[in-house]
Amino acid sequence: MSEDSHRTRPSSRTGVSAWRAERGIRTSSRPLIRPRRCVRMHRPARWGLGAAGAGIAVIVGLEVSSLDDLNPIRRTISEHGMGPGGWIFGCAVGLLAAGSVGIGVSLARRKLAGVLGTVALMGWSVGLLLTAWFEKHDWSVGPSVSGSIHRVGSFVAFLCLPLAVVLITGPWRRRERSRATLVAFGLGVCSVLWVVGIATMVFVGTRNGVPWYRVMPLGLVERGLAVTEVAALLALGVWAATPGSRSLEPGFRAGGTAGSAANLTPPHV
Repeated sequence: MSEDSHRTRPSSRTGVSAWRAERGIRTSSRPLIRPRRCVRMHRPARWGLGAAGAGIAVIVGLEVSSLDDLNPIRRTISEHGMGPGGWIFGCAVGLLAAGSVGIGVSLARRKLAGVLGTVALMGWSVGLLLTAWFEKHDWSVGPSVSGSIHRVGSFVAFLCLPLAVVLITGPWRRRERSRATLVAFGLGVCSVLWVVGIATMVFVGTRNGVPWYRVMPLGLVERGLAVTEVAALLALGVWAATPGSRSLEPGFRAGGTAGSAANLTPPHV
């Protein structure tokens, strides 16, 4: 090999930089990193969204078909479960509960939800199952064990979901934010405000001797809270089912390949 060819080779790291600069090769101070495969869509979240969507569709159908018989301003959603066709409403709520469990499983497996958030989401599902299994009771004829369990299940469900959504999607948990997490967190905060407003009205009414169910248009308020919470749940499901953002590993430049990195390597000394 000729003496001139040896002179063209860099003999140190500084020489490598000068050699690249002379030949117009751009360098970057960033570490070479390699793209990692995206996280696959979790099957439980997809099934959960499907089950929840089916349950919601059935409940909406019951609402539309009973507009002439059921006053949505004063009558609660659970009254669809009373009567011979109550099993349809029970099945719909059961589907919503099962779908919520599927979404929670995906969130836990992907480490998107902590222990408290997962427990709260499971509390929502358990509350829904109690609501579906134990029929609403007509309290004008006296107390009932089934009606009491139904009421407790409703309270647990409506209280647990806002807590779960805020705990799982809170901005203090993660730096990267997606549209689904922002939507879910906003709806979770709105659900909390619904609950606080209802509790305040009940407290004021109780102090004035007004029954809690007469303090507000109960059916309208319950439907507003239910729509907000179900929308937050669906946003969680979309987030759990969507592949994660592409992460990077040391070893290759982002967006590049091993071959492209090798092309920037100067001749060996």
